[in-house]
Amino acid sequence: MTASTRDDSVLTPARPAPARAAKSDPDRTVADCVGRLDLDRLRNDYTRQGSFLYLDAFLPADAHAKLADAARRLQPVLNRNYLPGHKQGGSVSRHTIDEQAPYIAELYRSKALIAFLEKMTGDKLMLSPDDDPHAYALYYYTKPGDHIGWHYDTSYYDGRRYTLLIGVIDESSCRLDYELHTRNPDLPDEPGSVQIADGGIVLFDGDKLRHRVTPLGQNEIRVSLTFEYVTNPGMRPWKRFISNMKDAIAYFGFRQVFRQLAARRSSGS
Repeated sequence: MTASTRDDSVLTPARPAPARAAKSDPDRTVADCVGRLDLDRLRNDYTRQGSFLYLDAFLPADAHAKLADAARRLQPVLNRNYLPGHKQGGSVSRHTIDEQAPYIAELYRSKALIAFLEKMTGDKLMLSPDDDPHAYALYYYTKPGDHIGWHYDTSYYDGRRYTLLIGVIDESSCRLDYELHTRNPDLPDEPGSVQIADGGIVLFDGDKLRHRVTPLGQNEIRVSLTFEYVTNPGMRPWKRFISNMKDAIAYFGFRQVFRQLAARRSSGS
């Protein structure tokens, strides 16, 4: 049994953002961040860990503040979902983000960010298709017990799909637990656990990383942002049907998912 509702809890008021220039360029921001990193060492870490990398400091305070402000503004329109025994929480899809938080979409398309991810993964990356609600999405844990159980982020695309997870708001005891190498018979499983810092990132291949988020406690809040990039945007029709149903039931609701599909068909795209 599943249920889908709007969330009526309230996030804490936004903290005053640090003083910054009126005009922000996400691409320049990312380029500055990447320029301070040892890319060869990080690439080796990513490979050694079986397509997994955690950085506790990536985005600067002003860029993180923009994401946190957007998360608070969008919280009233999130879609809550329950899958008993597996997950509960809230989500806001890229379609709503496009309408109300364009900074997130600009950051997702940053050429400097994509170049950094290509350096880490060794793959040529493409943006997810316009009708993919997971391309960039916010995930909210706002009620006690919100969590997601052990799973892989299975890709239904013809190619690989990579996830970039960004810490946005974490006033919680939640942990991202993970197990490396579970699908590599030549290496033993390697468990780990992180609490993603504000502006920190986790990069991984969802088909390789077994992971979960532990339950939210009383009077806690956790919001994360994910970006999804693919190596081939093609998807077989039967896989698209499965993907759409999963998105509608487990994340964004039927109205959000199928309204966008109907709009796409009516426009002839």
